[in-house]
Amino acid sequence: MKITCERETFAAAFQLAAGVAPSRSPKAILQNVKIIARDGAVTLSATDMEVGIHLNVDGVEIETDGTALLPVQRVSSILRESSDEHLTFEASETGIKVRGSRSRFQLPGANPDEFPSVATFQETSYHEIATRLFRELVRRTVFATDAESGRYALGGVLLEMEGERVTAVGTDGRRLATMTGTGVSIGEHKTSGTNTIVPNRSISLIERALNDKDETVEVAARSNDLLVRTPRCTIYSRLVEGRYPNWRQVLPQRDDVVTIDLTIGPLHAALRQAAIVTDHESRGIDFTFGEGTMLLEANTAEVGESRVEMPIGYEGEPIKVTLDHRFLADFCKVLDAERTVQMEIESSDRPALLTTDDGFQYVVMPMARDR
Repeated sequence: MKITCERETFAAAFQLAAGVAPSRSPKAILQNVKIIARDGAVTLSATDMEVGIHLNVDGVEIETDGTALLPVQRVSSILRESSDEHLTFEASETGIKVRGSRSRFQLPGANPDEFPSVATFQETSYHEIATRLFRELVRRTVFATDAESGRYALGGVLLEMEGERVTAVGTDGRRLATMTGTGVSIGEHKTSGTNTIVPNRSISLIERALNDKDETVEVAARSNDLLVRTPRCTIYSRLVEGRYPNWRQVLPQRDDVVTIDLTIGPLHAALRQAAIVTDHESRGIDFTFGEGTMLLEANTAEVGESRVEMPIGYEGEPIKVTLDHRFLADFCKVLDAERTVQMEIESSDRPALLTTDDGFQYVVMPMARDR
């Protein structure tokens, strides 16, 4: 195999594929990215046996077809440190040669035939979803998951797909984020129950691999794994074992509630100010809504006090609730500063619900006032 590539373009693709390869593994061969040059196309493949990727690379000139294994650590360093615009990769029985106009490297090679196969997308039943929507489904839910929990099902994003309805859910037991959009079911594709839980690492990789230039992404859920395909790449992921909690029961269903319109930019700014005197042990901020003002107060021993006011369109009886400022900040970070959201407040011991007009809902449980 012999190819010449644009270094920056190849580096971006290699970095994405290399993110799948394990940094440590009993199987040393997994610490490589397999490169295949054939029929005028170059593909990078990587796997850790739980997640796998096939990625097409642009800007590559093939001089000789073939396959090779590129050691992740060394090749990543070469691509990062080199200042050459173009690099040539040549594989032979003696190893891998990497040459630029001002540099040359010789790396050991391994047998590409020993690299495990990575699943390809052969499905006839799948959902077709707008790429921008799918990225938003991931961004607005993955932050609320809990990768460190002993409850493994909470360490991933639940996907529910049936008919035109596509829903993503993330929760850590103290907050819950869910977003619903529309897609097209091909071949009567649908998920069953609450078992399609995609691990955080996999769903984040999928989000990074998507390109907004691609109009749609194809998503196929099977009993134990998930396949995602775009014109540029195919990603395989095993699903999290376990059953997701009944998340719909967490969404508040109530009539006697106060609804307040808030703009993300000012809300996030007020949160950051009030949080200046909080610490890891004392994360709660008291929110008081009433008389046209949202008042944020924090008080931490040996740190200090804060009091921040923000005008709102609510003149009713004061309602107070204590919330973890980090949870609200996480919500603000995945939305544009100009976006308006509705915040529903009932009482100090009931969860707060924030919603947008494009199908995003976020539930935050209150904190005890005697924190």
